[in-house]
Amino acid sequence: MSDSQLPAYARVVIVGGGVMGVGLAYHLAHEGWTDVVLLEKAELTSGSTWHAAGQITHSTSSFGLGKCVDYNIGLYSGGLERETGQPVTWHGCGSFRLAYDQDEMDWLRHTLSVGTALGFNIELVKPDRIAELHPFYNLDGVIGALHTPDDGHVDPTNVTMAMAAGARQLGVKIVRRCRATNITQADTGEWIVESEKGTIRCEHVVNAGGTYARQMGEWSGLQLPMTSMTHHYFVTENVPEFENLDTELPVIRDDKKVSGYIRMEQKRGLIGIYEKSNPNTVWEDHCPWEAENELFDPDYDRVMPWLEESLNRMPIFSELGITREVHGAISHPPDGNPLIGPAPGVRNYWCCCGTQIGIGWGPGLSRELARWMVHGAADISMREFDPRRFGDYASKDWQVIKAKEDYCLRHEIPFPHFNRLAGRPVKPGALYETLKAKGAVYEEIYGHERPRWFAPEGMEAKDIYGFGRTELHDVIAAECRAVRERVGIMDVTAFTKILVSGADAESFLDGLVANRLPQKVGGIALTHMLNERGRIELETTVVRMEDGEDGFYLVCAAFFEQRLLDHLTKHLTDENVQVTNLSSSWSALSLNGPKSRDVLASCTAAPLDNANFKWLTAQKIAIAGQSAWAFRMSYAGELGWEIHLPNDSCQAVYDALWSAGEPHGIADYGSFAMNILRMEKGFKGAGELTNEVTLPEADVMRFVKTDKSFLGKDASLANDDEMLWVCAYLEVEPNESEDGNGGEAVLWNGDVVGSTASIVYGHSVGKILAFAYIKPATAEPGTKLEVVIAGEKRVAKVLGEPAYDPQSLRPRTDAA
Repeated sequence: MSDSQLPAYARVVIVGGGVMGVGLAYHLAHEGWTDVVLLEKAELTSGSTWHAAGQITHSTSSFGLGKCVDYNIGLYSGGLERETGQPVTWHGCGSFRLAYDQDEMDWLRHTLSVGTALGFNIELVKPDRIAELHPFYNLDGVIGALHTPDDGHVDPTNVTMAMAAGARQLGVKIVRRCRATNITQADTGEWIVESEKGTIRCEHVVNAGGTYARQMGEWSGLQLPMTSMTHHYFVTENVPEFENLDTELPVIRDDKKVSGYIRMEQKRGLIGIYEKSNPNTVWEDHCPWEAENELFDPDYDRVMPWLEESLNRMPIFSELGITREVHGAISHPPDGNPLIGPAPGVRNYWCCCGTQIGIGWGPGLSRELARWMVHGAADISMREFDPRRFGDYASKDWQVIKAKEDYCLRHEIPFPHFNRLAGRPVKPGALYETLKAKGAVYEEIYGHERPRWFAPEGMEAKDIYGFGRTELHDVIAAECRAVRERVGIMDVTAFTKILVSGADAESFLDGLVANRLPQKVGGIALTHMLNERGRIELETTVVRMEDGEDGFYLVCAAFFEQRLLDHLTKHLTDENVQVTNLSSSWSALSLNGPKSRDVLASCTAAPLDNANFKWLTAQKIAIAGQSAWAFRMSYAGELGWEIHLPNDSCQAVYDALWSAGEPHGIADYGSFAMNILRMEKGFKGAGELTNEVTLPEADVMRFVKTDKSFLGKDASLANDDEMLWVCAYLEVEPNESEDGNGGEAVLWNGDVVGSTASIVYGHSVGKILAFAYIKPATAEPGTKLEVVIAGEKRVAKVLGEPAYDPQSLRPRTDAA
């Protein structure tokens, strides 16, 4: 069969021949799947890949992306060319990321710690070192830089062609000049891909369509949020000062002044700009199929302030002409992260698209997607890339608003907890206006608006950013203190809330969860669901409902809503089971603190003492005349209840609880305080429970019943005596300014042994607390370690019990 002919069937069909699609074909073949066909409507790289600037850097504070980048640099700098014999034209010139102020330096220090944890060749340098390696850059105002000597740039077309050659050598079939025209799913579950050269059926289909990916998704009834934004870079005339250089100058990333990058392009200069105002979209409704190697006329007015500053920063460019203007389209998802993983609500449709930095991120991410497809889980946490992180709220108009916002943030400081405000509110809850009037500062999570903190009187309800402590430190301390000493109330409506009912609900769920399901009506169990590879898919609370309601109520983190729904439906066969999503129609409140029983008792006739309402049980009760489910449980580790109820009952219940709580000093609190309270109690969260880890590695075996069967059990428990890492709970010495932000390197006797997953200052205990994945030999309680926070090594110790209320006596407090 010639390259131009289509087989009738393939295990995988990939649609799109840019760096993402070709990278996936290459990595699927390396993972053992070679019955793969890739369709490209024109020539490989002819969409967005060919006009990429091709740069890649170790300067990232994302732990997962850092692993991908490091792999990519190794691939580009020799591995791929040795394997395939195809040149990739690697320029290993290194790079600098500049800092002009303290916030930028704090960011670079944090990035340095993450890079140290990953083993990167990375250092902070002063201006004199920048000048030594790059004598032509105007360093006025620069106070330092992150130097990553192993960085560089590569020819995007050569890289893609080399991976295509590697894929072909292993048996992958690549068909060019073959436009796909439709993708539908047959009743058998197979996918049918129609094209200009015929129809091909497959088990798995992959959307690697680049700027076409969104409209391709619509063929299959899918909403894949991304928007095409245009980006400029310019190439100057030959630079006389470059003619006699023996080595290539490092790439300069100047986020503040240039909002982009400057580097050599052979003996010319290259300037790339992401303007911070008036970003430009194209093809909002439809990318024309005839577009091929498409570029747009330059818009100098839009980029001129940053282009002028680039010439000020590189004076040797100021008298030179521009010989090439590249103004091309790149996909931007609403939050800037690619869509890598399963499409929502369907089986075996995979996304490998929405990647704004294809050369920098692509091969590593496509390798993880290949592992996910072949083995059932990737080897890095895919939470920030999973396409199911968006819901139906991600309309086309909203996508455009968010893509413009993302583009303008491309070269801004990525502060911890940065709150993207465009297109908000998305899904305001029943209490949105009430809590906003009380100073709530909201964050968006899976579309829901959730309070993160409350501004006290005299303080503006506006986000405050910093890598170190800010004015929020004391505000959050007060919210924590209210919960620990009095009573706090939080709107937790954002939780995913799923009802699994039907005659076979119990047997069906029992095969999916690692813990034993609650046996009595009103029983509550915390459990985990795994994938086939034995890695953690998600953590969920399961409540057995009252007689007559015949079902189990599942509660988990908001961003796992579609993931949980897909996991349940994927494993349903012919059981009598109904899955009902209550996430948008039901609200939830959390009432915590030593006075919470007194407050709730004022609003209900139900007895709340230990004998009548036991810890970890649920009851349907009337609160302020409203029917609600009350769960006696507490993520804060205090006496407390979660109250779940229909949306239209929420305001009345909140108002009644607030009025009853005022004599007791009730306070609103948000997710920032909630996170600190759970860390003080040693409760693991989504940052620790990821698709990277097994049950023993996550150290959650106390929630596992090994005498029962469940999905992924054997794989999860297979190598618990040979683990490469384990989740440890650390106490870290604080100082007065920096408490960490996650991803920090953990050292033992001076050697890197892991990194933090979550880290906070515990106001109740006066220590920094962290969960860290570290080598098992260093995770024994009492082991002395160091954690690198903002470039400073801090003394740390592994804890063997929660830092706060280690015996968990407070949640079980009886009525007086």
